[in-house]
Amino acid sequence: MFKLKGVLSLHSGNRLLGGSDRIALLAKIAETGSITAAAKAVGMSYKGAWDAIDAMNNLADEPLVMRVTGGKGGGGTHLTPRGQRLVEAFAALEDIQQRFLKQFETLPEASVDDIKLIRSLMFRTSARNQFSGRVVAIHKGAVNDTVELELPGGERVVATLTSESTQDLGLEVGTEAIALIKASSVLVGLTDENMRLSARNQFAGIVTQVVHGAVNTEVRIRLAGGSVMTAIVTAESASSLGLEEGVAVVAIVKASSVILGTTH
Repeated sequence: MFKLKGVLSLHSGNRLLGGSDRIALLAKIAETGSITAAAKAVGMSYKGAWDAIDAMNNLADEPLVMRVTGGKGGGGTHLTPRGQRLVEAFAALEDIQQRFLKQFETLPEASVDDIKLIRSLMFRTSARNQFSGRVVAIHKGAVNDTVELELPGGERVVATLTSESTQDLGLEVGTEAIALIKASSVLVGLTDENMRLSARNQFAGIVTQVVHGAVNTEVRIRLAGGSVMTAIVTAESASSLGLEEGVAVVAIVKASSVILGTTH
């Protein structure tokens, strides 16, 4: 049976205060009076917990968490009245949200793809290239991870991001994600069997449109799997490469230039 899931988050104006993970941290602080115990209970590092608290305190209209050092009680961490009200309000909203989501369980299975598309279309960013896909591999590193995202057409986009970002985004094999690539980060080369590059992302395609400008030229490339990638190159480069509609090219993107996002 189809079941829609949603993630509730709180905002102060246009600023994100946090979602269930941060609210859970606040609830555990109220319960334990200890940032160390609260962080451990919700699966955060001590530093990550304090980073979250600092961010929430900075964004809220007044502090949510206070730390008391020394004194008769030996110090500790506790919620302010404002922080406690926030936890209670979030719990009430989650209850309303869950009752709302249950109404979607009667939707036909055919609605699943439509809802996924709607979710992707609601993702707003200034990056010209936005590709929706599924994580198929994660290669862990000491500091950075390499994540491979498979697009519907079969291409794989490789992104390098910090291990902390991988965890914060909840990325794992099977997770749906969106790859963002600025047009200015896309290099364009002519197809050459002898061309060897260090860039992890090399997509073969055909130029479908060239828009010339006084300084820069916009090049639209249809990849083998059907997706379209836009590149911004200098007018001089476009001319020297002979870029025009129908020319076979390779779109080249460094893994460090790929930004991953999730909508869950």
